[in-house]
Amino acid sequence: MSENQETVAVIAITLPDGTVKSFPSGSTGLDIALSIGRKLAQDALALKVNGIAVDLSKPLTADSEIEILTFDSPLGKDIFWHSSSHIMAQAIEELYPDSKFGAGPSIEQGFYYDVASTYRFREEDLRQIEQKMLEISKRDIQIRREEMSRTAAIDFFKTVRNEPYKVEILEDTLKEVETVSLYHQEGFTDLCIGPHLPSTSKLKAVLLTNISSSYWRGDSERENMQRIYGITFPSEKMLKEHVTLLEEAKRRDHRKLGAELQLFMLSPEVGSGLPIWLPKGAIIRNELESFLKEEQRKRGYLPVYTPHIGNIELYKRSGHYPYYSESQFPPLTYHDENGKQEQYLLKPMNCPHHHLIYSSALRSYRDLPIRLTEFGTVYRHEQSGELNGLVRARGFTQDDSHIYCRPDQLVDEICDAIDLTQFVFATLGFSDVQTRLSMHDPENQAKYGGTPEVWEQAEKDVKEAADRMGIKYFIGIGEASFYGPKIDFIVRDALGRKWQLGTVQVDYVMPERFDLTYIGSDGQKHRPVVIHRAPFGSMERFIGVLIEHTAGNFPLWLAPVQAVVLPIAEDVHDYAKSVHQAMLAAGIRTELDTRSEKIGKKIREAEIGKVPCMIVIGQKEQESSEVSLRRHRIGDEGKFSVAGLIEKLQKEITGRT
Repeated sequence: MSENQETVAVIAITLPDGTVKSFPSGSTGLDIALSIGRKLAQDALALKVNGIAVDLSKPLTADSEIEILTFDSPLGKDIFWHSSSHIMAQAIEELYPDSKFGAGPSIEQGFYYDVASTYRFREEDLRQIEQKMLEISKRDIQIRREEMSRTAAIDFFKTVRNEPYKVEILEDTLKEVETVSLYHQEGFTDLCIGPHLPSTSKLKAVLLTNISSSYWRGDSERENMQRIYGITFPSEKMLKEHVTLLEEAKRRDHRKLGAELQLFMLSPEVGSGLPIWLPKGAIIRNELESFLKEEQRKRGYLPVYTPHIGNIELYKRSGHYPYYSESQFPPLTYHDENGKQEQYLLKPMNCPHHHLIYSSALRSYRDLPIRLTEFGTVYRHEQSGELNGLVRARGFTQDDSHIYCRPDQLVDEICDAIDLTQFVFATLGFSDVQTRLSMHDPENQAKYGGTPEVWEQAEKDVKEAADRMGIKYFIGIGEASFYGPKIDFIVRDALGRKWQLGTVQVDYVMPERFDLTYIGSDGQKHRPVVIHRAPFGSMERFIGVLIEHTAGNFPLWLAPVQAVVLPIAEDVHDYAKSVHQAMLAAGIRTELDTRSEKIGKKIREAEIGKVPCMIVIGQKEQESSEVSLRRHRIGDEGKFSVAGLIEKLQKEITGRT
């Protein structure tokens, strides 16, 4: 080798399947993708290097474990949609030059951007913005990252871009940061940590879905902005599939089905966000409550009831009032006959009441664990724009339980709470469940009650229980409650949408605040640990999700009307009535349709009403003392004796299949 020749450094790149390949130092994610295949290079959006997402163009200079990110991965979608929010902002700026931009994150399904503009956007403007986004895509603009000092970025957004909201973020939120990153696409530049798409050309299909109002940084005292939502895809076919899902989601909307199936109602005369359960909906709710009460009884839970309001001092003591005062109804002020003032609060949580029940008697270590349970109604003053039928209400009932145990019992009790939650989801047909261990953010300790040592122990216990139960989980930093870490269960419904439902929370803080104790084997006082546990989460939210998951086609054990008897002609009405009475006597919720309508129409209406079983009776059935069974969405299942049919349906109901 001559003196003028330089040795090219080689780095080892480990792919997700464990394969190790050598590349010249300085190779990018695109270089690696091209070495694997042209299709992968076309689909590549970004790169994950040693677990951290970076731009596809970033040169690699050391041995690394990498993953090529495409739209098929959750992180790939997140990057695609966040980049799309920038493309939308550029399109808005080109169409409405006076616009200023707040925040534009990706969300579960797509993205949004908060825009300050003198122009009031309308639905028809969204189509124009979509076209401009597609035009920007066709320009194949390279998206370029630039790092600069925070002070230089402030100057840039004051003098070059004139973006006051970006300046505020740099001067406030990022005031401790020395270096920040900007992303340029032609004349448009945004402040962002990245990574982003390599080019605008990756965006092939766009749908802007709606416009809403928002306050800058969520502060009602600040500027009112316009929030524009959208979703994008790397192909037109994907967008069409998404639109089909949206149409199906509209058909399954629990508010629409709730009205059609006469399950619940919402009335402005009662108040926004305060659902009323109609008889058929009340049956579903009662069946779910009975199901969980039965299972809790087997596991040693003790039922309690607590009031709907409480003295405000109780919630100040627990911390719920100072921590969550903005989401609560105003206090109720009362003066007694002596003029003494007392303030009461609509109950925001059940736990303070349960803590008082625990402390109402002297507890021994032999008494623990004590498991209190209540279907307790609570009230939150949610913003009107956030209300959504049953899934976001102002009054709702939690299947709330609090387990008071010794530290040596804690992990076992968490495991049992996890097992119960998994049993509930499996019974209700939620097979795709993600688990998040919601931990606190140590960088923001002031947000939480308790000491760092208490949090370290609580999070260790939660992780140990999750590991023992063998559940796959991911960590959510900053997702904990103010009093402790949580295990949150996130279910996917039939349309693939995620819903956070059940939760198990560990609490070392409330025992201190309420001075909860038990007498240990050493005769001394000790603190119990509290587990907050709610498999359903709230009855309203759970049933709302269940309606959409099943499209209102409830399993037999849950269906408000389990069967309807359909006589074909008037001369079999007496026999039909006897069958109806036998079904009712057996505890099967049954209706009788003796209208003088054709059997075809009766069956169609029963199908529309989503009644699981249609019992058809004609002359032949009467002569043979049998009935014909027709199942919703399945069709004819043959003839049965009345006793045989009852036995069959009772077995299905009892087994909750």
